[in-house]
Amino acid sequence: MEREWVAEESVVVGAAPAVVYEAVSDLRKMPGWSPELFAVWIRGRSIEAGTRFVGFNRIGPRVWFTNARVTAALPGELFAFRVSSFGIPVALWGYRLEGVEGAEGDATRLTEYWQDLRRDSRGSRLVTLMGKIFTGVPAERRAALNRAGMRATLERIKAAVERKR
Repeated sequence: MEREWVAEESVVVGAAPAVVYEAVSDLRKMPGWSPELFAVWIRGRSIEAGTRFVGFNRIGPRVWFTNARVTAALPGELFAFRVSSFGIPVALWGYRLEGVEGAEGDATRLTEYWQDLRRDSRGSRLVTLMGKIFTGVPAERRAALNRAGMRATLERIKAAVERKR
């Protein structure tokens, strides 16, 4: 199996981009939606470009943490963050939002994306090896696992946002 370096999934949410952005940019809600992330510790009170946070993740019995920094926080358009481990870049994660015409009013195409940054970083072999040890997931399977996690996350976000309407 050849290693993939990017992955993305999309869903249409029955709400305006501003409403969907409010949900995805609230990192405190992510553990309720993500199948891997179970806790977040945010440095500071606000969530904006530059905000740093720690994500605590789990797959089966394996638990690990990553450091992250919000790189883009454009209400109604884009929310993204860069993940590192021990100071070495690991991945870029984000959400793109695009208003679409819905059958029942406002709707948003919400796309979650991931880019593996390990090939571009010093220490990439070390981080790739550490990733396999901590998560149990070989690099060649990471994109497929992330796609499945994205689909679950997006469906949970969609359900939560639409339930509030």
